[in-house]
Amino acid sequence: MKTATLETFIYAWGRRGLALQATFALTFLYLPILILIIYSFNASRLNSNWTGFTLKWYQKLFSGLTESTADISTQSLWISLQNSLIIAIVSTVIASILGTMMALVLERFRFPGSKVLEALLLLPIIIPEITLGVSLLVFFTLFFRILENLTGIRLTLGLPSVIISHATFSIAFITITVRARLADLDPALEEAALDLGANEWKTFWRVTFPLIFPAILSGALLAFTLSLDDFVVTFFTTGVGATTLPLFVYGMIKLSITPVINAISTLMLLASLFLVISSLKLQDQVSVKH
Repeated sequence: MKTATLETFIYAWGRRGLALQATFALTFLYLPILILIIYSFNASRLNSNWTGFTLKWYQKLFSGLTESTADISTQSLWISLQNSLIIAIVSTVIASILGTMMALVLERFRFPGSKVLEALLLLPIIIPEITLGVSLLVFFTLFFRILENLTGIRLTLGLPSVIISHATFSIAFITITVRARLADLDPALEEAALDLGANEWKTFWRVTFPLIFPAILSGALLAFTLSLDDFVVTFFTTGVGATTLPLFVYGMIKLSITPVINAISTLMLLASLFLVISSLKLQDQVSVKH
């Protein structure tokens, strides 16, 4: 009896200890973000003290879209956001197409070197971002030098190099998401379509693609979020005129910290949170349906 009571006591305090540790960890992670959001509504230009609630920093932020007299930094901020959206959209489309094809190949076929290809596919997820950024920089530098020596065409880093870099690490996330859906897909559905006279192409578009589309969309939303928020890889592969929003915010912080940075960071946080939640909901819907 005493042993059971002691075990119950230890179990109860163990659960409380884990809950307390989780509370401290979540507070440590999310309290700075909450403070950033709160101070984006601070009337003072300085972040050191709170002087009242205001929306003027958001008004100043959006003035770059509607007013030609807006300051250069605000206009440049929106240009950098435009660059980020272009990079994120194009790289996500490329990664979605290649990632889906890669998932189909790895899940449906077995060939010499498939395990090596699968391991190489996971490298962008496993290796540190700074290693990936440096390796891509070395690759582009070497490729541009060889191309210039062979053809005389001189290329430099810019939006295309960043798009290729972002597609490189996004392919892995989309491939894993789509491949997980393909593993749960009943092959009898495709076999039935083939037995009814459909060829492989029609079977894919009429049967396979609609079933895996939620997984493709989920992976694409995740890839878009990662691309929009990426800093390290972009820092090594960007060039003149291809500044993204994370790089622009980093440059503003080095020069002067204003609540406009808090405002744009809050909007980026909300956008990223929306995309991640949408991706998770799509994955849950796929799991429930199948």
